[in-house]
Amino acid sequence: MSQQAILGPVLAMMALTFVVWVYMYIRRISFITRTRLSPGELAIPGTLARVSPALVANPADNFRNLFEIPVLFYALTPWLAISNRVDATYLHAAWVFVAFRVLHSAVHCSVNIVMLRFYLYLVSTLAVWFMVGRAALQLLSR
Repeated sequence: MSQQAILGPVLAMMALTFVVWVYMYIRRISFITRTRLSPGELAIPGTLARVSPALVANPADNFRNLFEIPVLFYALTPWLAISNRVDATYLHAAWVFVAFRVLHSAVHCSVNIVMLRFYLYLVSTLAVWFMVGRAALQLLSR
């Protein structure tokens, strides 16, 4: 298997992060313009989060969330490629992670059904922990 195949899910995660970032700013700028908040009001940390409705706050929360567990994914995937360990199992787990992160972001940035969002997050996170655990076991068994 090509070791570069693991870069597909990595680039997909980067694309998701970009899409959420754009969506977050569209929502924020629209809200700020509509409510005529001044730059001075927004200079105080946390003000925008405090006064924003869920449709504005949720994309920002989701964007921050894309820099939590995905950091493990971004650290692990290059190591897998460099150490020549990418196989079908890692690749499938990586795509499961990405697919469920996309679904999680879609729910979080729109209808925000908390339990659905939780289960989507759980599946994606378990996929990453599976990858991390498998890599650790492979490394320790050498």
